Amino acid sequence: MGPTTCVVFGGSSGIGESTAKKLATNGLRVIIAGRDQGRLEKARDRISVKVEIASVDATDRSAVDKFFERVGGFEHLVLSLSGGKGAGPFRTLNLNDIRNGMEGKFFAQISVAQSALNKLKPSGSITFVSAGSARVALPGTSGLAAINGAIETIIPTLAKELAPTRVNAVSPGVIDTPWWDKMPKEAKDSIFEQTSKSLPVRRVGHPEDVSQAISFLIENTFVTGTIIEVDGGAHLS
Repeated sequence: MGPTTCVVFGGSSGIGESTAKKLATNGLRVIIAGRDQGRLEKARDRISVKVEIASVDATDRSAVDKFFERVGGFEHLVLSLSGGKGAGPFRTLNLNDIRNGMEGKFFAQISVAQSALNKLKPSGSITFVSAGSARVALPGTSGLAAINGAIETIIPTLAKELAPTRVNAVSPGVIDTPWWDKMPKEAKDSIFEQTSKSLPVRRVGHPEDVSQAISFLIENTFVTGTIIEVDGGAHLS
């Protein structure tokens, strides 16, 4: 019997990379998958613990199917994919950004999950990564709320339909990842400062905060249909 295998889609940075490192450190065989071979190689170097990499576009179903055929039977799937679009005031929001965000996150995650079922062992698990925007009702995030809300809505249903395979999700709040690097540093720093002051824990999150929750969901075989909020207490407001 070989080692327990976990496939992490979106594992070349941020939460996915942190998750890959934690699971590999815990002794799992980890395969990180993403579109950019160069980014995957850099992530592998940063992780420093042995992980395997695979260049595959999550939005290309044929490529994903072929990838899982190569992997063969495995136990756990983590979906840390993000489209990166959909934010902005609703009055002026480009609806194509929501469509693109849906394609890059919601549809990419459910497509990979569906493809994985052919090789995922029934005793294993699927962990989705959504975001706190699904519930915080923050102006300017209606598009993100739609995308992440779609993910969170299907978790209980999939947990029952795909049983005994366990299906869960983590819902991060403001986490200091490369996702924020697309905005000017001053704007990012301002958001992080305001967020830190508003949260009960008085800081923004780190990828490791989320990867700990993902590791728990993978290891605890008595948890399914659950969405863990990793938001520093943002949901309390």
